[in-house]
Amino acid sequence: MESNVSSSLNVTSAPTQFSQLNTTGGINATVKPFSVFDGCDDQVEGILFDLTLQCINVFIGIPANLLVLAVLIRDRKEPSTSDIFLGCLAFMDFYFSTMPPLSFINLYHWQSKGVWSALKFSYGVKDTSGPLFLSCICLDRFVAVLMPIQFGQLKHIKYRLSLSVLVLCLTFAYSAAKTVGGLPNFEKVFTGEILATFTWMVMCNVSILWALKRSRGAGKDEMHPMKRKAFKMVLSILCIIVFNYLPPVALFPFEDYYSPDVFRCYVQPVGFAFLNISSTIQPLVYLGRLKKVPFLSDTCVKKCCSCVTAANNKITPEQNQNS
Repeated sequence: MESNVSSSLNVTSAPTQFSQLNTTGGINATVKPFSVFDGCDDQVEGILFDLTLQCINVFIGIPANLLVLAVLIRDRKEPSTSDIFLGCLAFMDFYFSTMPPLSFINLYHWQSKGVWSALKFSYGVKDTSGPLFLSCICLDRFVAVLMPIQFGQLKHIKYRLSLSVLVLCLTFAYSAAKTVGGLPNFEKVFTGEILATFTWMVMCNVSILWALKRSRGAGKDEMHPMKRKAFKMVLSILCIIVFNYLPPVALFPFEDYYSPDVFRCYVQPVGFAFLNISSTIQPLVYLGRLKKVPFLSDTCVKKCCSCVTAANNKITPEQNQNS
C-alpha cells in the first residue's frame, strides 16, 4: 500500500509542463503530455524550416514594416485609399515578426504552455490578417480600375474603416479559437479561407492587368507610362501572391491524403513557411515602389529591395526605346 502511494506521488510530483497532469493516476495514464513541438518531437525538420525562414522576418521584416508605418504616418495628410489596409497589414506583420525569438527560446529552454499559447495566437493573427487585408487592398484597386464611378462614391474613409474593423474581429476570433484548440476539423477553416482569398486576389489582379492592357489609346501600340507603371506594379504583386500563397493552396486541401503526423509535422510547417515569409516580402515591395524612403539612403534601399523588385525592372527593348 505504501509503495503504491509513493509511486502515485512520484508521478504527480514529477516536473511537467502543465498542471493537467496533477490529477489521479488513472487520468495520468491517458492524458497526452504537453509538447512545445505539438506532437512532432521526433519530426522537427518541418518546424525548424519554418522557424529558420521566420528569422528573416526578425532581421529584415521588423525594420521594413516599421518603415512602412513611418511612411504612412508621414503621408497621412495625403493618404491613398488603401493606406488604412496597408497600415493594419504592416502592424500585424511587425507583431508576427517579433515572435521567432520567443519560439526558439520556448522550444529549447522554457517549454512553457503559456508562451506556446501566445505563439499560437500570433500564428492565428498571421493566418487570417495577411490574406484578408491583402484581399481588401486588391478589392480597393479592383474597384478603382474597373468601376471608377462607384469608386468615387465609396471613397470616404468610413467604408474602409468598417471593413478593417470587420477583418480585425475575424482575425482575433480565429486566433482565439486556434489558441484554445480542440475544435473538430479546425484546420479546414484555414484551408477554406486561403482558397477563397487566393482565388479572389488572383482574379482581382488578373482583371486589373487585363483592363490596363486593353486601355491603350486609339491607334497606339504602347501603353501610357503611368498605366505601364501600374501594370508592372500589379504584376509584381500578383507574382508575390502566387509565391506566398500557392504552396498552402496546393498542399492543404489534400490533408486527407496524408497521415496525420506527416501533415502536422511536415506539410503544414512547409506550407506556412511560404506564407510567413510574406511578412518580409510585402513591406519590401511597398518600399521598393517609393521614390524616397525616410531614414535610409537610396543605395541602401536599392540593395534591400533588389531581390523583390527585379521583376519591376525587367522591361522589353521596345519599352526602353519608348521611355
